[in-house]
Amino acid sequence: MDSTLISQTHRRGFLGRAAGAIALLAAGGVRGASAETPTAADGSPGDEWLAKITGKHKQFFDATTINEGFPFAFAMTFMNTNKLAYGLNDKDLTAVVGLRHFAIPMAFSDEIWKKYKIGEMLNVKDKSTGQPAERNIFAHPKDGDLMTPDMAVDKVMARGAMVTCCNVALTVLSGARAPVAGVTPQQALDDWKAHIFPGVVIVPSGVLAVNRAQEKGCTYCFAS
Repeated sequence: MDSTLISQTHRRGFLGRAAGAIALLAAGGVRGASAETPTAADGSPGDEWLAKITGKHKQFFDATTINEGFPFAFAMTFMNTNKLAYGLNDKDLTAVVGLRHFAIPMAFSDEIWKKYKIGEMLNVKDKSTGQPAERNIFAHPKDGDLMTPDMAVDKVMARGAMVTCCNVALTVLSGARAPVAGVTPQQALDDWKAHIFPGVVIVPSGVLAVNRAQEKGCTYCFAS
């Protein structure tokens, strides 16, 4: 059988399982993984990140796919062009990259990419090997990984960009990849949470984050 057809068949199978898991989660039927809403110390739904949306100009970059890392390139461009065109500094701006659906793996360490075969799942190749990536090429990239190294997750976050991660996608995707690593869905969820990049905020859902950010004054940019 043609290798491309095999890859497409495997991907369709994964997408089908993920869609089923989403439906079960919506119905409260996902077993073996906790899908509790992230909460702050005071019991609120973890909304402290919204208080940090303080820039004179604010934009939410809504990412549903990895899109070769361009959700972070768009945020980088937003900051760069505000400086070039208007002389504004990063502190004058608020860029929020909202990761949901199949975009969330950009927020996780190399350990997660290797253990759960994320490159294979999303057909992301490591240019240095020509094989499915076993590391997060979108953060701390090697030469040639990205169109420009300045669009790397870590570099954009270092400039003050905020990043949110959908808890629904986190629960579903980690659970769907649990068999690959030989762990339970709950173990996978705990593992992924332990290896999310510092500073990334887990929000109840990506679509909720879009809404709350817009209510805080962010304009909207579809980034994938």
